[in-house]
Amino acid sequence: MIARFLGAALLTTCAVPNAVISMPSTAAAAPCPDIEVVFARGSDDPPGLGVIGQTFVDSLRPQLVGKSVAVYAVDYPATSKSSELASSASAGAKDASAYVQSTAANCSDTRMVLGGYSLGAAVIDLITAAGAPPAGFVPAPMPPEVARHVAAVAVFGNPWDKSLRAPLTAISPLYGAKTIDLCNPGDPICSDGTDSSAHVAYVQNGMVNQAANFVAGRI
Repeated sequence: MIARFLGAALLTTCAVPNAVISMPSTAAAAPCPDIEVVFARGSDDPPGLGVIGQTFVDSLRPQLVGKSVAVYAVDYPATSKSSELASSASAGAKDASAYVQSTAANCSDTRMVLGGYSLGAAVIDLITAAGAPPAGFVPAPMPPEVARHVAAVAVFGNPWDKSLRAPLTAISPLYGAKTIDLCNPGDPICSDGTDSSAHVAYVQNGMVNQAANFVAGRI
């Protein structure tokens, strides 16, 4: 049932061109940062954080004066092809999970922030939601002990909000209380809305800044 609903929502995933920011694919050997933002871009965004991810980081940094902030862009295809959405989200989840677990093991004092937009939000869902992943998706959620290294989670235009009729805040006992799951009214990806422009308006409507404020308050 979950797989059917999730698949239906992902099939309507929208794409928006975003800025390119190249990031390494494994936890860096550099000194451990105070804060590490791990963000998964949306479908068809070029490799990097995407406009929403970059705006989120740019809004967060000034609120964390005196703390070092590193950024990791989840390395995955971020496709918009309906036949490849499950494999794409799964690839992103595997990359994000491996990176977060590596950082938790090697930089135990680093506070991590997880984020994602559109298909990228589904990537974050897969590694933080409770229980086994829906059929056709991998990997399993991260080990419970990783949760204490994650300060906050921020997702935008999340397909699971529509497919499961519940935001990540409600389906993740370990991460729900530290999560902000934002769906723009009218966004057809995360709600029953029909305004496709709403799916690409998270920067303009202030929700990205809202998420940054939420995250800063948890660090």
